[in-house]
Amino acid sequence: MAKYESVIGLEVHIELRTKTKIFCDCPADHGGDPNTRCCPVCMGMPGTLPVLNRQVVEYAARAGMMLNCEIAHFSKMDRKNYFYPDLPKAYQISQLDHPLCEHGYIDINVNGEEKRIGITRIHIEEDAGKLVHTESGSGADCNRCGVPLIEIVSEPDIRTAAQAKAYLERLRELVRWCGVSDCQMEAGSMRCDVNLSIRPVGDTNLYTRTEIKNLNSLKHIAAAIDAEKARQIDETEAGRELVQETRRYDPEKDKTYSMRVKENANDYRYFPDPDLVPIILTDDDHARIRAEIIDLPEERLAKYINDLKLPESTAKSLCEEPKLANLYSAAAEQVQQPKLLANLMLADTDAVNIPAAVWAELTNLCAANKINRSAPAKLIEAYRESGREIAVLVRELGLEQVQDTGLLNSVADEVIAANPKAVADYKAGKEAAIKALMGQIMKRTKGAANPQEATALLKEKLAKM
Repeated sequence: MAKYESVIGLEVHIELRTKTKIFCDCPADHGGDPNTRCCPVCMGMPGTLPVLNRQVVEYAARAGMMLNCEIAHFSKMDRKNYFYPDLPKAYQISQLDHPLCEHGYIDINVNGEEKRIGITRIHIEEDAGKLVHTESGSGADCNRCGVPLIEIVSEPDIRTAAQAKAYLERLRELVRWCGVSDCQMEAGSMRCDVNLSIRPVGDTNLYTRTEIKNLNSLKHIAAAIDAEKARQIDETEAGRELVQETRRYDPEKDKTYSMRVKENANDYRYFPDPDLVPIILTDDDHARIRAEIIDLPEERLAKYINDLKLPESTAKSLCEEPKLANLYSAAAEQVQQPKLLANLMLADTDAVNIPAAVWAELTNLCAANKINRSAPAKLIEAYRESGREIAVLVRELGLEQVQDTGLLNSVADEVIAANPKAVADYKAGKEAAIKALMGQIMKRTKGAANPQEATALLKEKLAKM
């Protein structure tokens, strides 16, 4: 193994998160019974005409900018002809010689070593359908036909499985961050094909490569790279000639198997799609799309840690989901305690569906001791059910924190009188007993007592007994 190195290039297909498909008005999201989310246009029926979805172009350009690509002012769509059972029109609309984005790169870090991976091109195209296999037979589901894709083709700059994994993780992070795709490999919205060849260490030539298709997890991609490298070394050492072909990876046997001899571009018989006009993007278009990219994830992380003084773990949790980070940033502009805001939002598993103004209002109410720290969860639940104003819900649910010292005094006296055992336990040195007494105060005030004030008052009264 030490005699050879891998030369790896990755082709990554990413579904764009548009509402409709690339050439028609069918919904582009997943789901639905088979063949219920397709129409004559996305199935390529005779007499139909495709109309390019403008948002697909803008999303692809935005992704290209995030990946440091040059964005073309002129590009066009081409027909790529091939027959599969799940491609009813027997051609795919893609891009050949004038892709939308070219000459980009991603910087990665593996074990402290920096490396730049070049991106040859990013082009837009439509997805095919899928085959569904059951005990009674196989069928074609065309719901996915026409879902918009970008294909991101790297330079053969990757040498190891670890570098491939780091490249894909960074790619996924950047594309998700700019809001054009969720890049969920488990759901099929991000898929990867691996092109791999080997050569003697120190050699700069390129040798016969194979393509490994349909890899849907980082774990399988890394394992497939190692398995295919080992196979090619074995073949080379045995004196057998490698052939350019498409292979699949079997994770159970940890081996790759031949699927078919690799097609060349000539086999696809590309030609410009006669039904679609060229894509023209002006300098103003470029500037407008670039203005939608506010920052990079590492820049946002640094701002949260350095400017808003969030703990690093909290900041990283916010930046894992771009929608959550954007929501937090919008809400943080309206509060004095950004750390409290972060804690409230991260405690809710569906925080992104609550407006920033609501999160800011809840944070400010807590910070001003107008509600206690347990109240936001109740208020969020009520808000989801009714959509009513937070101030109204606070009054209706009786969650406004009790600031009346006289009332707290009275309630504390009642609780002490009604719980002699807890009082005795506390006097005997059992600090936990104070929690039982506090629980009674919160119960009698329906959760509206200020916990800090009530605890201090209880301790003061018990100390005098």
